[in-house]
Amino acid sequence: MKKIKYHILVVDDDDRIRELVKEYLHENGFIVSTGNSAEEAKIKLKYFKFDLIVLDVMMPGQNGFELTKEVKKKSNIPIILLTAKSEVESRIEGLELGADDYLGKPFEPKELLLRVKNIIKKNNKINLDKVNKIGDAKVDLNKMFIQLKNTINKINNAEKKVLIEMLANPGKTYSRMQIGEMSGIKQERSIDVMITRLRQKIENNPKSPKYLQTIRGLGYVLWIK
Repeated sequence: MKKIKYHILVVDDDDRIRELVKEYLHENGFIVSTGNSAEEAKIKLKYFKFDLIVLDVMMPGQNGFELTKEVKKKSNIPIILLTAKSEVESRIEGLELGADDYLGKPFEPKELLLRVKNIIKKNNKINLDKVNKIGDAKVDLNKMFIQLKNTINKINNAEKKVLIEMLANPGKTYSRMQIGEMSGIKQERSIDVMITRLRQKIENNPKSPKYLQTIRGLGYVLWIK
């Protein structure tokens, strides 16, 4: 079974480091996009959904601290800061701005990889004892039911697996193949039927879904509002 590939944005004005990190993360199963400045990073953040940002602090123009502050105001994308500075004050400044981790240059690519994996694993954990909300629907993954207003519907194991993944990554588009891999369902038609049934349990108007939407030609996405 193939694993879901996570999309990483690497931002560094040093071409050598940027390409080194890109190649290493790609070899270890990640989809990687790059930017050589904060300005280029913001363009890519506007059009793509990323699971994590690896961000250099010392860049011309807007620096990594400033970009971290700006990004964290709008989203909870995890950020690992890279810097040649080793002073404690710089590390603290980055963490206070919302950065999730900090790695001083020079660094071993393997150490960066471990930090990336740890952050993604931590952020993708869904508390099964917590009732998650999707619009008006209350999703209880532990007891395996969804309550929408006064109606309670049970969910099966396949639906539970899909919800765990999608709740951990709201706004991320999953292809039918990816949904099939996580649910254990092979036929595309059966995958579409499962999505339709989930909509009936989640949406106030399943024929015009607000939360579990189809992205034409790509797959399905879950929005939590």
